[in-house]
Amino acid sequence: MNLNPSASPTFVQIHREDAGAIQAELVAGLIGGGARIAPKFLYDALGSRLFDAITELPEYYPTRTEAAIFAQHGQAMAAHVAPGSVLIDLGAGSCAKAASLFPVLKPSGYMAVDISVDYLREALGALQERHLDLPMLGLGLDFSKTLALPETAQTWLSGQALAHAPRTVFYPGSSIGNFSPEEALDLLRQAHAVCQSGGEGGGVLIGADLVKPAGILEPAYDDSLGVTAAFNRNLLLNVNRWLGADFQPAEWAHVAFFDARASRIEMHLQARSALTVRWAGGERRFAAGERIHTENSWKWAPADFSALLRAAGFGPVTCWTDTSSWFGVFWAPAAS
Repeated sequence: MNLNPSASPTFVQIHREDAGAIQAELVAGLIGGGARIAPKFLYDALGSRLFDAITELPEYYPTRTEAAIFAQHGQAMAAHVAPGSVLIDLGAGSCAKAASLFPVLKPSGYMAVDISVDYLREALGALQERHLDLPMLGLGLDFSKTLALPETAQTWLSGQALAHAPRTVFYPGSSIGNFSPEEALDLLRQAHAVCQSGGEGGGVLIGADLVKPAGILEPAYDDSLGVTAAFNRNLLLNVNRWLGADFQPAEWAHVAFFDARASRIEMHLQARSALTVRWAGGERRFAAGERIHTENSWKWAPADFSALLRAAGFGPVTCWTDTSSWFGVFWAPAAS
């Protein structure tokens, strides 16, 4: 255990931006039959601040509902999580959600994983000052591509005498909904492998947004103040920076709706009139009403999400929900 009052977290950066690959990805999405831009481009500096504002909106229930579940059922969750686990926090961001559970989960180590290492470095540094005796590692990793822990992370675990500690993968916030069911299964199988690479007792603690009426779901993605619309249109400014494109956000309307058959919210940007968007070396003409698909958010029935966890190799599933069953937090041990 690290009792050094000047302790600071360790950082490992695996993900590095490849400008050429990013530009090629954006162009491929724009010139395809149905234009699309990956949701990761929503989260530039301004986009991240706009999303923080979204979580404060009355229509946006997931953040406060999940927080209430953690507050009410944290002790019950701790009864399932193995004592002395290393908590591996996916999409850690500000690390606030994991930190709120430190008193009940009592982890022996904390590994915060995020694609944005600069933001993570600041958040984790401040968190380490409040928990000087808890070893912390910041891992800059695009886990949507691979969740396998790099050798440097394994070395850190060994150096902290945590190589054989149980591993709890923590993935709150319903971000699993941004993956299709097939992609979610692949990610959870990788999470299972991470859990099994440590000592016995590992598992996954994960938040998932649950199916509910469209009248509740749709306002959460199309609020009355237009903050989500601004968040969606800001993506175009980010694309302009990457491609030197000439998108004009005011020419695009925010569209969000629940597709009940697919069980997902879809977000789009819709051309208000016929227009042409140009970038270095290319262009695309959009008809009035034509859309760019920017995000999906799948919603789950508790039984279906439990089945997904079991298909990924996890054992018996425990689920905690709010009184309205709008949101679920699931625990599943890594079965052998």
